[in-house]
Amino acid sequence: MKTRYVLPTPPSLCRLLLSAGLSSLALAAQAQVTPTTPVYPLPAPITTDTTAADAQQFATPSVVGMGPSKGLIFHYERVPRFNVATNGQSVGLADYNTQATKNARLVIKGYIPMLNNPHLKLILGVNYEREEFQFRDRPTGFELYDNIENKGLKTLGTQLAVIRPVNEVNWYIFRVKGELSGDYTSSELNITDYLRVSSEFLYGWKRSPMFSWGVGVQLGYTFGRFSPYPAVLYNRTFNKRWGIEALFPARVTARYNASPKSLFFAGYSVDGLNYIVKQRTPLVRKLENGQVDRGKVELRTLELRETEVKFRARWEREIYDFLWFGAEGGYRYNYAFDAFDRTNADREKIIDSKLASAPYASLELFIVPPRKFLKRQ
Repeated sequence: MKTRYVLPTPPSLCRLLLSAGLSSLALAAQAQVTPTTPVYPLPAPITTDTTAADAQQFATPSVVGMGPSKGLIFHYERVPRFNVATNGQSVGLADYNTQATKNARLVIKGYIPMLNNPHLKLILGVNYEREEFQFRDRPTGFELYDNIENKGLKTLGTQLAVIRPVNEVNWYIFRVKGELSGDYTSSELNITDYLRVSSEFLYGWKRSPMFSWGVGVQLGYTFGRFSPYPAVLYNRTFNKRWGIEALFPARVTARYNASPKSLFFAGYSVDGLNYIVKQRTPLVRKLENGQVDRGKVELRTLELRETEVKFRARWEREIYDFLWFGAEGGYRYNYAFDAFDRTNADREKIIDSKLASAPYASLELFIVPPRKFLKRQ
């Protein structure tokens, strides 16, 4: 279902963009159902039209007590050194063991409400991600590792989310996302080679301001290969302190609201990333007798599937009105880091790698609608 990738701007333009972004986020917050207990941040009153249909309360997947809506996100994650064991699955490829001295990810995301009617909402999202590896012996002499260390693994994407509140109880969400993922540079980018498309559909029920749930299907790379899998959304606030936010099986998180300005989370997430890696030196597949396999084309492109499970704890805290930060730490279990033949039609596994489990930590800054701005709406 992601893989789990800024130029300086004149100060006056920064202020203009920030003002426009916060205004858009505030409009999005108006879509929340007015609760009986505090949410973080407080929503603005719902604007109504003259028709009776628009005056009614429309259901949404969010519930009372969930954290603030994020408009612009800067995220940096780091894993310390860990062992890497590689098994060559194709004849002619040797096994290789080494140690990764660095594995880091930079993620920048932005969300812009394009339409914010009570009965229809459109949200445009963009994202840039970069994952970097460094290995103990450089160059490693192992083609795959040398490739991803020299060029990094990048993701550039955009998505459109459609949130359709049907009535006071029912709602549905449709999302489609396109990403360019791989070790490309600007001079060699070929959209057809690196494009990855994923989507999801959820239909749900808003039982109360404290409880919303839904079922649906996701189609993407969360579990490595491109495949559909069922999804169950479950958002519930039990009291003024405790709640749960889940999109099972991809992630489940328990929430503790320490205050309107401080929230704690704990749970797990499954992250799937899928990259296209171009080989500088083509790989030649061989037969059991050592002869070149004439029935296979030389491998010039590999599909790298990375799947990991994170057991994590997270703290989100308001710094100043519209600016929040997040700190997260936990333990990463790598389920797969495998390369498949993308040149020949058989899509055979070529390299089976195991990245040792390791702790990780991340820091995040994000912008949300300011409380004082919402109160003026």
